[in-house]
Amino acid sequence: MKLFSACLLIVALTGAASAAGIEPKKVDRAPSHATLIPLSENWRMDGDIPTHALILSLQGLANRESPQVYLEYPKSWQWEIVRPLIGFLERRHGVRFDRLPENDAAGALQRFSRFAKGYVVWDREVRSSLLVAFTAAGVLDGVVVSEELIPLAEKHGLKKLEDLRGRFRGQPDHQIYRWAKDTYWSRCSRDYYVVLGGHAGMEMQPGVADFAIKTRAFCADLSANPAHPEELALLNELLAKQNPGSVVLGWHSYAKDTEGQHTTLVGNYGLIMEGLHNVPNVSFTCQIPLTPDFKFRNNHSVEKETRLKPEKKVYVAALATDSMGIGAWTKPGRGKIPYGWQVLMNWVWMNPPALQFFYEDKTPNDYFIGGLSGPGYMYPKSIPADKFPRLMSSARDLMDRLDLRVMEIMDYSEGNRHVGNTDLPKEIVDRYYQEFPNVIGFINGYGSARTFDLRDTRPFLSYDYYLDVERPEEEAAADVEELIQLNPQRPYFLLMHIRETNTVEKVASILDRLSEPVEVVPLDVFLKLAAAEKTYRTNYQKPSDPVDLNP
Repeated sequence: MKLFSACLLIVALTGAASAAGIEPKKVDRAPSHATLIPLSENWRMDGDIPTHALILSLQGLANRESPQVYLEYPKSWQWEIVRPLIGFLERRHGVRFDRLPENDAAGALQRFSRFAKGYVVWDREVRSSLLVAFTAAGVLDGVVVSEELIPLAEKHGLKKLEDLRGRFRGQPDHQIYRWAKDTYWSRCSRDYYVVLGGHAGMEMQPGVADFAIKTRAFCADLSANPAHPEELALLNELLAKQNPGSVVLGWHSYAKDTEGQHTTLVGNYGLIMEGLHNVPNVSFTCQIPLTPDFKFRNNHSVEKETRLKPEKKVYVAALATDSMGIGAWTKPGRGKIPYGWQVLMNWVWMNPPALQFFYEDKTPNDYFIGGLSGPGYMYPKSIPADKFPRLMSSARDLMDRLDLRVMEIMDYSEGNRHVGNTDLPKEIVDRYYQEFPNVIGFINGYGSARTFDLRDTRPFLSYDYYLDVERPEEEAAADVEELIQLNPQRPYFLLMHIRETNTVEKVASILDRLSEPVEVVPLDVFLKLAAAEKTYRTNYQKPSDPVDLNP
């Protein structure tokens, strides 16, 4: 899963973004007091989802003008930093949290019902009606309730604004969302479209719904799969009428289409993906500025102009993508070896305190890079050529702001690590070299790939190895051992992609098992060494290479 690093433009840095008004307004400083509401582990439609939906919708309304409500998600939540960030907000931003009991919808309404004009009722028999209810709640300024929670809402003085019970039963999703479009879309944001997909069936984790309601975004989980032509047609209608360079926030439905299909379609319109569906508290964090004493500083081991000479040995660089927030940042071992981390660059506006947390919490062995593919999660082969420069201009600004010197690229528009092709044609590589003259190098792929180049001392390297979360250490060590033997020329530059929750300790243990000594170096050193002695072959995607449009 990507984060999706979806992927946004920042008003303070780009004129285009300023014109679109993408960045939410920030307060002058973090609030001295805020309310914290813990949420339970149960995210089933027949469980605690009704209560969670009410609290999420109320959070979005209460946080519209100022950050007042922060939700404490369970320890098992995919975004692991949601809890460490509480302490950071207290320690560095001076926020004092007043904690309510777990799932305390009544307490939340008592404090914040004044921000709602009423309530919207969803139909527990129709899953998609909840997504429509989130859209309606944003437009109508209401909280979202199921039938059994109506008395609670009315107890706090709220009146019915919309009732979706019985309206959609027996209808397919394309009809349901068509009704929602006809009814509400004209009053929805053109800067955000929110995809509340991901988990399907009886499970739902709509963590980003608070931000959708705050910004009055249209919510859906429409499919980008050609097997669902009616949904795809409606999705095309919506994306085509969003503002240029606007944001698709959330994640595709695991039950409908693929990551590749959805991100490819978003890129076709020159829009920006930012995920996931369960990213928490964005309505709160997007308003919190950086502390006045803070500046983004990366751990550069070499200057841009430095030239290094490699020895006849194996050099290894390890890079973790999919964001620090769902990876191994909080797990033991970080700092043991040099390690690269892909930054969600648009958290500059979407989650400034989280980025400040990472930058201040880094060890001397942690190095940050930008990605994926631009100002968010996108596939360069899917972006129209005339839209590419504008997007990459935003990415350059973000990288400058975040002190990043390496751009990571991936493209699943014609394949993934199992099928098709994830390489880049020469014209795409040319565009990146043209648009990013100040980076020291580029990284390509997710699984292993075959795009390599070297221009003006700036290498363009692909991953040689992908470490799956489930891959046992001994088998991974055997894989890397085989790669080393298959590449006998020295120096050999072995770039490893470390998937999500693999720990730094696991990676170090794998490398310790190798029969030939290897040197693990910081990624910027790795790129400088690879620029000095080109033992890799220049290669691009060829027209005859196989592709798969359903990756």
